[in-house]
Amino acid sequence: MSAPTHKIQIIPAILPMTFADVESGIEAVRGAAKMVQIDICDGRFVPNATWPYRKHDDSFDRIIREEVGMPGWEDLDFEIDLMADAPQDKVHEWIQAGASRIIIHVEAEGDVAKAIDILNGAAEAGIALDIETPIDEIATFRDKVTFVQLMGIDNVGFQHQAFDDKAIGRVKECRLKYPGLPISVDGGVSLETAPALIAAGADRLVVGSAIYGTSDPLNALEAFRRLARDGSRG
Repeated sequence: MSAPTHKIQIIPAILPMTFADVESGIEAVRGAAKMVQIDICDGRFVPNATWPYRKHDDSFDRIIREEVGMPGWEDLDFEIDLMADAPQDKVHEWIQAGASRIIIHVEAEGDVAKAIDILNGAAEAGIALDIETPIDEIATFRDKVTFVQLMGIDNVGFQHQAFDDKAIGRVKECRLKYPGLPISVDGGVSLETAPALIAAGADRLVVGSAIYGTSDPLNALEAFRRLARDGSRG
């Protein structure tokens, strides 16, 4: 097989109930991953609440006051999947925390456009679309975001969910309508579903339980990377 010319990025995803989950999740792939996604749920946009909105402690306060950095900040970048209502009121603190990318869900209550405007120049802005949200919703934000994240599951904010095959067709539709827009897929990504997503046009695969639900996250991450190298679009 010839060397691929289009590199597929594999992004481990942490769904943290506590700050200790953030620390352990990062440590598990530190030195191997260049970017980690942290799934942040406010308990309103989705019923599940995660750190730092699940139970208040001073860990996040210390980070945004720059008393300490995010765990592993010296070695990798952070992508925040902000599953939260009123994103315009929350993006400032994640910028302050040092996020390289912040993803806003278009279905969130509040001012999604304003949240994206706040990110302009401060962090890379992406939008996420739920599995039933029309791809045409991207058009509203296309000139303000650098990528889109398509969800591969019905119930966002939870891991260990079955992949919805509709996501494959949605990736194809997005690639056709927005050929220059990088596409991430999050939810239900596994070694079984990844090849079809890559073939459909995905550029980034966000992987949660298929990495962190194994006994050896580093080995699982490398397995995804091998698959991505073999399946990358030339």
